[in-house]
Amino acid sequence: MATPLPRDPIADAQRNWEAHGWVEEAAPMAAITAIMRTQQILLARIETVLRPFGLTFARYELLALLSFARGGALPMNKASALLQVHPTSVTNAVDRLAAAGLVVRSPHPSDGRTTLVELTPEGRTLAKNATAALNSAVFVQSEFGDDDVTQLIRILGDFRRNAGDFEG
Repeated sequence: MATPLPRDPIADAQRNWEAHGWVEEAAPMAAITAIMRTQQILLARIETVLRPFGLTFARYELLALLSFARGGALPMNKASALLQVHPTSVTNAVDRLAAAGLVVRSPHPSDGRTTLVELTPEGRTLAKNATAALNSAVFVQSEFGDDDVTQLIRILGDFRRNAGDFEG
């Protein structure tokens, strides 16, 4: 990781926005920028842990999703919907994972228009091992306190619901 900066550039940006007359906008700008920077930091940590497994976070997410699915298989369009990514992204991930022998494509048994993506035994083992590594190196060492995690889940969940990400 790079050397820490002597000051928080997002707090500096907030002060600059306020000084330029964007008082009402300054705090939301700082919050949104902080979320985006936090995402960059967390993704870098996750990618560092996954690199020895030959995985990106997107490919790991697909393996993890399949490992939770009944029978280790899902229709590709359902995987796309659950991962909230474009079908092309799932196709790309499946192509890479299939080339590595971690998933296989198969026809749906009752819908000839649907293709299933299914974990291989190697894919299941890799998903399990990568999850264990992420749990110990990233998720339990997130640097968020328990109360912070609870509040973040609520705050970000409310935002996502209000933005139309999900109902309920």
